[in-house]
Parts: sequence; structure tokens; C-alpha cells
Amino acid sequence: MRVLEQLGGPRERTGPWSTADAWDAPEADPLHIVAVECRRAPGAPRLGAVPGLPDEAYAHDGQLTKRYPRAVTLAALAPAPGEVLWDVGGGSGSIAIEWLRTHPSCRAVSVERDPVRAARITENAERLGVPALRVVTGAAPAALAGLPTPDAVFIGGGLTAPGLLDACWAALPEGGRLVANTVTLESEAVLGAARKRYGGELVRLSLAHAAPVGGFTGWRPAMPLTQWLVEKTPSRADTP
Repeated sequence: MRVLEQLGGPRERTGPWSTADAWDAPEADPLHIVAVECRRAPGAPRLGAVPGLPDEAYAHDGQLTKRYPRAVTLAALAPAPGEVLWDVGGGSGSIAIEWLRTHPSCRAVSVERDPVRAARITENAERLGVPALRVVTGAAPAALAGLPTPDAVFIGGGLTAPGLLDACWAALPEGGRLVANTVTLESEAVLGAARKRYGGELVRLSLAHAAPVGGFTGWRPAMPLTQWLVEKTPSRADTP
């Protein structure tokens, strides 16, 4: 960063380049601007501009949509400039955060019932450059009341909660998208019934990582993830 004072005036002055953490210049003239060039600090992780940030980029307690399912989920949500996302069951906030990172005009609300996790979502959002993420602490569906109309809804937890899917579906306008992920049989049953009524796409994602097997290497599978994606059309606009 560099401070440029009284540009074009008789007391024009430009300070030396420095970094924010090492800034030691004296107080600047009231008429000034600050030139900033963003550079990755030595040793800082490289964070790409597209969805699918490394899991290590997030502080979490295990409640995190992992990197590769997260990239698939963001592709299904299909964010566009100016759109609003509801991230229901925010966990660590990764879906809402990476939605916001796709375009500066995107907006998102992350709903999380656990206050510790809700605070962690805010910290993750600030650290990853999207401090405008709105975090609502409370249990859905009650916590959804009064939120801005969403263009897309992601349900990452709580599918079996009474009234949750109903409330999310009712809030979506025509053309809105709903994406829900689960790893449990109970929530799979909910998604299967929802697909039967509204259509959409139901997929299962399987992922395995290479891991040591004695002195060799083998594949260690993660829990399979079931995902439902549906777009709300006039023929699917009734309440579940």
C-alpha cells in the first residue's frame, strides 16, 4: 500500500510502498488516497477465484461441505450477479462464502442454529474476503422469517425438521433453484419423496482419497453424498 497526498497540489507527496502489517508512516494529509495492491503473503495458501477452496481455508469443527462436493454444489446452485442465496444449516459457511466470492454483487444469508458455529461462519467470511455475509443465528424454519427473497436455497442440514423444506420451497420465486445435500438414509427418504412430487435431478456422489494401507497405498472412500437439485417452475409451484 502507498499513501498519495494532495495530488496535483503544491504539497503533493507520495509515501513509500509498504505492507499493512509493517506500516509505520506518519499521519497523512487529510486530502489523500491510498493505493493498494493485493499480494499473497509468503507462506499463505493459494486461494483460487472459483468454487472449491481447500478445506484448510476454513475454521470448522467437522461440519463442513468438503472441497469437491462443495464445487459440485456451487455448480448446481449456479450463482449469477446480484442473486441472493439462503444457506440453511450453515455449518462453517463454506457454501455461502464461495457463493459470494463468485461476484461482488451477490448476496447471501447463512442460517445456523449453533451460536458457536454462527460466530465461526462470520470469522471465516471476514478472513476469506466476504464480510458482507449475513449470519442469522437460529433454527430453521422459524429463523427464515423476514429474510430477503432468495434466488437459490441450499439446505445442508436439518432436512428432517418439520416444515423446513416446505418453508424453503414456498420462499422461492419461479425460476429459483433449490439444492439439498445429505449423507443419511432418513434425509434421503425426504429427498426421494420431494423428487417424486417436483421432479428435478437426484444424484449420488462418491469420492475416495488415496491413503496408506500398510506399506502400500489404497483408496479410502468418504461417505456417499446424495444431492437433489430442482428449479421452481409454474408446474412445480405448489407447497410440499
